[in-house]
Amino acid sequence: MTATTQAIARATLDGFNLHYALFRDCARTAKRYFEAGNWLAIAHTSQDRINFYDRRVAETVSRLEREFDCAHIDEARWEEVKRHYIALVIDHKQPECAETFFNSVSCKILHRIYFHNRCLFVRPAVSTEHIDADPPSYRSYYPRQHGLRHALIDIVLDFRLEQPFGDFRRDLVNMLGAFRSQFPRPFRLEANHQIQVLSSLFFRNRTAYVIGRIVNGYQTHPFAVPIKHGADGKLYVDALLLDRVQIALLFSANRAYFLVDMEVPSAYVGFLHQIAPERSVAELYTMVGLQKQGKTLFYRDFLHHLKHSTDNFIIAPGIRGLVMTVFTLPSYPYVFKVIRDKIAV
Repeated sequence: MTATTQAIARATLDGFNLHYALFRDCARTAKRYFEAGNWLAIAHTSQDRINFYDRRVAETVSRLEREFDCAHIDEARWEEVKRHYIALVIDHKQPECAETFFNSVSCKILHRIYFHNRCLFVRPAVSTEHIDADPPSYRSYYPRQHGLRHALIDIVLDFRLEQPFGDFRRDLVNMLGAFRSQFPRPFRLEANHQIQVLSSLFFRNRTAYVIGRIVNGYQTHPFAVPIKHGADGKLYVDALLLDRVQIALLFSANRAYFLVDMEVPSAYVGFLHQIAPERSVAELYTMVGLQKQGKTLFYRDFLHHLKHSTDNFIIAPGIRGLVMTVFTLPSYPYVFKVIRDKIAV
């Protein structure tokens, strides 16, 4: 039985690995489409990616039922599968997402209306703290060595964009001007002064974003640089965003998801959370295209809130809906919607 449960755990992780490989391939494809100015293809890639997760879950469940007769597996054996799965993801680069994938498969396999916590990852089993890629998830540049202008040039060149810039000298002058208007001279450079930039571009619609932060002493200043195509098809730097509110708005839930190639998503989300602390970790996972992980973290935060609150659920204030019932906790900043069995008239 142990050999079988080990094989089930491995097959489940294989399903997740395939999902994440395809997920990353979408971001690499988006880079090529951006350089070619193929906006329709970027939109299709972003839309198609939304369904990848459910497809891989369905494929994995089908494989487990076909190869291991998991349609009739009991909770005791599935709990053993979970223990083997934990051993497999200890050194994984995306353990938190792999755990969420296991939960999704579990809900399809066990066919229950109630799930015991022993069979699911209600809490994370593997810490994502200090996990990083090789090469690292962000690159560091040191303006004290060769000057800010050379640092900015290196930052752009390291992204290896094949499409040329129309007038990069002009863009440099504009960025330096924007920086100096935000940080007027004299700007004292501390010994640890550096610019840290996430190693992958963030693609959304017709724009590629460079995301980073300026470290100087005990202060950290976030920034974002949107890169666009000009009328001649060549690239140009559209702006230098240094305002925390503007950067937080980039990652707000009313905008489309980003396409970004991340070997270690927790490292990217940790970086983003430091420069946009107004956004929860759950929101940031969602904005980089990992919606299921965002839902997992939201649910865990909700369970934590329930354990530490004593108020009761109430019907949300406002006009009563015809299609849905809306309720909330007075101490919780979200509402919950349930579709009615019968639509009110």
